[in-house]
Amino acid sequence: MGTNASAVDHQLHHCNISNAVTYDVLSGIIAGQFLLGLPLNLSVLYIFIFRFKFWKNKSVFLFNIVVADFLLVACLPFKAYSYQLGQRRSPKDWMCKAMLFMLFLNRGASVAFLVTLSLDRYFNVVHLGRRNFVMVLKKSPEISGVIWLLLLPLTIPTMVKSFECCNSYGRDDHDITDTFREIVFFSQIVIPFVVILYCTVRIVHRLRKKTVGEKARLRRAMCVVVAVAVLFSVCFLPCAVARAALLFVRLKEWQEAEVVAVQVYDALMVLSFTDCLLDPLVYCFCHSSFKDAYLNAFCPAFLHKRLRKADTATTTITTTTTTSAGRSVSLPMVEKLQV
Repeated sequence: MGTNASAVDHQLHHCNISNAVTYDVLSGIIAGQFLLGLPLNLSVLYIFIFRFKFWKNKSVFLFNIVVADFLLVACLPFKAYSYQLGQRRSPKDWMCKAMLFMLFLNRGASVAFLVTLSLDRYFNVVHLGRRNFVMVLKKSPEISGVIWLLLLPLTIPTMVKSFECCNSYGRDDHDITDTFREIVFFSQIVIPFVVILYCTVRIVHRLRKKTVGEKARLRRAMCVVVAVAVLFSVCFLPCAVARAALLFVRLKEWQEAEVVAVQVYDALMVLSFTDCLLDPLVYCFCHSSFKDAYLNAFCPAFLHKRLRKADTATTTITTTTTTSAGRSVSLPMVEKLQV
């Protein structure tokens, strides 16, 4: 009994915060993210279901990102409360495991659907007119359920056993579960980032080579494809780099450096929670109809008119017409890029 209590105390010691001021600030940031994210995502959910009717607009993947964001928003108050208690994790193992499970599931779902959106846009721009597997998948709502089910085997290991601060890799007692969890963490970020970066570069290159259409509309199209890459780079990539640095100094047993690395990692992890605030921007870039529905529902009338007037001034042409072999062909510049 005494040995078990000693082991628990040893585990919780590593979970104590080393700088109260830093974690008070992080707790305040998380509280702000929750206060902004909850009404924002509720309003987005309302638009998707009652105004935009996502199932009719082939936006099932976007709706699933909304669901993933709700998983994240639900975790934020508990994370902020732990920081206020002076702990990097909840003292209760079940709460710690549940939190990490939700965070892993949210991250995996967000990344999976963002990658799917990027691939769909890649095929629609670079391989326009060719039938592709992503186009087939997005027309089937059941595929979204399959993606969620495939994420479970990658997330369940967070629930298998008790682990120090919910990430014990690098300690003397780490095992295959900890190793697998770290592999999943990095693979969920590094591999999708490479795919998204490749798709973005190819799409931007393709759009720059086009000689038809307005420059303003081409710039808008490039914003559509770059938005996902920017969000990914800001929210997910920094915490992966910080996590790698933390594991490196822990394995090297540089204790003073580890104290700093832990704070940097936790701060960048909090930054990654901002994706629940930035995702609605992606929805607006991906589908102009969603933006119009959102503005009609929540934007004041006078401001809505000004925004519509500015948007009309920069995009006065919906299609561009070119002549090929005596035929007139209408080429939509934006509609092809909507998901």
